[in-house]
Amino acid sequence: MNIEEAKKRISELREQIEYHNNLYYNLDTPEIEDYQYDALTRELKSLEKQFPELVSSDSPTQTVGGRANVLFSPVTHTVKMESLQDVFSFEELNDFDSRIDKSRTVYSVEPKIDGLSVSLEYSGGKLIRGSTRGDGVTGEDVTDNIKQIKSIPKSIDFFGELEVRGEVYMPRSSFIKLVERQELLGEKTAKNPRNAAAGTLRQKNSAVVKERELAIFIFNIQRISGMEFTSHVKSLDFLASLGFSVLPSYKICRDINEVTAEIRRIGDSRGELQFDIDGAVVKVDDLSYRQELGSTSKFPKWAVAFKYPPEEKETVLRSIEINVGRTGALTPTAVFDPVELAGTTVSRAVLHNEDFINEKQIGIGDTIIVRKAGEIIPEVVAVKSHAANSCVYKMPTVCPSCGSPVFREEGEAVIHCTNAECPAQLLRHLIHFTSRDAMDIEGLGPAVLEQLQGAGLITNIVDIYDLDFSKVIRLERIGEKSADNLRAAIENSKSNDLSKLITALGIRHIGAGAAKLLCERFSSIDEIMAASREELEGIPGFGSILAESTFEFFSLEGSRDIIGKLKALGVNTESKKSPAGDKLSGLTFVLTGTLPTYSRNEASEIIESLGGKVSSSVSKKTDYVLAGEEAGSKLDKANALGVKVIDEQEFKEMIE
Repeated sequence: MNIEEAKKRISELREQIEYHNNLYYNLDTPEIEDYQYDALTRELKSLEKQFPELVSSDSPTQTVGGRANVLFSPVTHTVKMESLQDVFSFEELNDFDSRIDKSRTVYSVEPKIDGLSVSLEYSGGKLIRGSTRGDGVTGEDVTDNIKQIKSIPKSIDFFGELEVRGEVYMPRSSFIKLVERQELLGEKTAKNPRNAAAGTLRQKNSAVVKERELAIFIFNIQRISGMEFTSHVKSLDFLASLGFSVLPSYKICRDINEVTAEIRRIGDSRGELQFDIDGAVVKVDDLSYRQELGSTSKFPKWAVAFKYPPEEKETVLRSIEINVGRTGALTPTAVFDPVELAGTTVSRAVLHNEDFINEKQIGIGDTIIVRKAGEIIPEVVAVKSHAANSCVYKMPTVCPSCGSPVFREEGEAVIHCTNAECPAQLLRHLIHFTSRDAMDIEGLGPAVLEQLQGAGLITNIVDIYDLDFSKVIRLERIGEKSADNLRAAIENSKSNDLSKLITALGIRHIGAGAAKLLCERFSSIDEIMAASREELEGIPGFGSILAESTFEFFSLEGSRDIIGKLKALGVNTESKKSPAGDKLSGLTFVLTGTLPTYSRNEASEIIESLGGKVSSSVSKKTDYVLAGEEAGSKLDKANALGVKVIDEQEFKEMIE
């Protein structure tokens, strides 16, 4: 490769890595696995080593990937929070060892926790601040959220100045509970515990942090007053004596052979751990020698992170099962001969959709390669070999739960059941129907709905308004008072605006915003049911996809039957047009990310009811960007254009 070719490839790699850095560090929504990202980084390092004249100070190999989020107050770190140089083989580890004077030190070897790096500051024995790493120099003040983590001591028996560094993580048990709840609610599921932990710690609502049960391991003293340590391991022992949850294992190794053995031991134990690790960290234990070795612009020269490759196994695909979700989506699941992955036995993996199966040419009887994404979720990587007479699996043409026809819209990957009363969809449909954005029935959450369904008291959404409360009060954990409160909440929901009912019905593509557009055009549900495709498509901002979905739903006999029964039980089916205020008149807002207490639909309704306008894109004409957790490119564009960014609290102050 000549220098011009190298310059072009380096530019491509830097652009790709910066893109993925932003997704991983700032948005907590990575698109590629760690090993794929590592491959890009290694290629860039190799080219920069081969062509040193092309190295620049802003290269991803010279900088830390994160940045502080504007939703939190910035914190300038007193001690820079450096990242670690990764090595991927024992040859590379030996190369690191060759640069260390073995006569002056031993190594400490620790598991590398896969989470979000934070700093904790104490003064006078009290926790005074918690902050994220950010870019290593400037992070985010997340003190309120840090205080919700049980394993972080709020006071310690040390009254000087102390700053420690640790890794906030989500235990595997907490992650599984979170994913199960997200699946039940039909929400996008977290990709892995690391992303879930990072997204949770950046929540503006600290109650969410407490609910998700994050934890921490402390792995370093950043600074301390009145004390000096000569050994890293001894400093960890001191922190443990103060009540900090330090790393679960840290071992002194006398030479590189002992280091290698400990790295292998940690790697072999990964499946037994209750948290994710993505490697082992090797550090010079002598703190004074660390000072002499110093750091590059990005990495300390006294430590490396040994990264474990993803564990993959071959197995035989025996069958494919089809699961039906709340929205009627048919999801294929591979069932294969059990294999050991990351310490556990797995025999199932989600195949996502028809396109995924076709792309990998998956057929029953084939030998497939599987691994655990993020060490937790099994996934099919590829087909190793096809069985004799194997053919690519075809998705069913009817719903496996109710036998109704299925369909796939143009431009979509998912196949759906057409039956609104499909039994497989019931619980998730009930949860959606009673949720805050829909009929908003307080006290009728997932656990209670599951209990009522299990007792045979609810078999469809109509039964909610025809409950036999003499049987409800006999259920476990539901007494007379709870039953009375539930009866009142159900009765109150009958008077909701029609837009809430339309949202609750679970029509494909029709959320709260689209429901509102329908109710601005039509004054009752009877008018909506009588509307033609052309009339629906003519609603400003509605479009052909929403029109087709609405028309198809109300054309079904089952849908019309449900509406008739809800009417007979007193549920409002008329649109209530309330007068709008003018407090936000003339102002244009763009919403991005997840807000702590408002849904984006609720915030939009408030803005529009007060005379404001909600836009889907940021421009120079935008007055405010209302940003929540995981705000993405809209936030970046707002900052670039100088548009004022506000959080939910500032928004509340504007409208109060």
